[in-house]
Amino acid sequence: MSKISNTFKKLRSTGSKAFIPYIMAGDPSLQETKKFVLELAEAGADIIELGVPFSDPLADGPTIQRAAERAIAQGVTLRKVLVLVAEIRQVSQIPLILMTYYNPVFKFGIEAFAKEASRAGVNGLIIPDLIPDEAEELLHAARQNGIDTIFLLAPTSTEDRIKKVVKATTGFVYYVSITGTTGAKLLVDETMKNTLNQIRSFTHKPIEVGFGVSGPEDAKSVAAIADGVIVGSAIVKLIAEGKNIKEFAQSLRNAISTKNEL
Repeated sequence: MSKISNTFKKLRSTGSKAFIPYIMAGDPSLQETKKFVLELAEAGADIIELGVPFSDPLADGPTIQRAAERAIAQGVTLRKVLVLVAEIRQVSQIPLILMTYYNPVFKFGIEAFAKEASRAGVNGLIIPDLIPDEAEELLHAARQNGIDTIFLLAPTSTEDRIKKVVKATTGFVYYVSITGTTGAKLLVDETMKNTLNQIRSFTHKPIEVGFGVSGPEDAKSVAAIADGVIVGSAIVKLIAEGKNIKEFAQSLRNAISTKNEL
């Protein structure tokens, strides 16, 4: 069982939901990112997503785009992010997922990347611009190196797409709550609940909801119907403003842990 799957097994055994924060690696520096990872772990994060800066981040809204630009200006690359993961592994074993785009992985070399990522301590991959139909080489390399591959579903996903995604996904299914980019406004309603139930009719894998979760109330609402909550732009914005993220992360963790029903 992978480290990510084992995390969800433990959460389910206690009826808990996952808190998965996202930060951009290298914003404002790689050493600061390492500090943020440790703070998020202390605040109760179960898994952490590390964004890999890319010049054309199609799935990301302006907050994360600007973070990527700042990291690129610092000279941050995929290879340097892997070095950072190896450094984090010396002090923390929290599951780490890289959220990157396909181009940097392709340029690195898919097999070489999977080996280096595994050696560094990466546990999962999210590549928003890679669909399961075109991911065979990456899937094989990731499986060979014990890395989970996490694919995205959206409100517009067809039944055929749902079936393909849940088959290719390991670790968890990433449900994009809105048809747009990161940072847009979230609406938790019966439509979302019905969509998550539709996905569950095809898989027992955990479903995590991301995009648009801006604070504790959003996180609480999502946790009532999903297996966990992903929060990115709201945390990245605090980092850009030079504010402490630990207290905010703790408020999200507390909200996610609060029992309620939609």
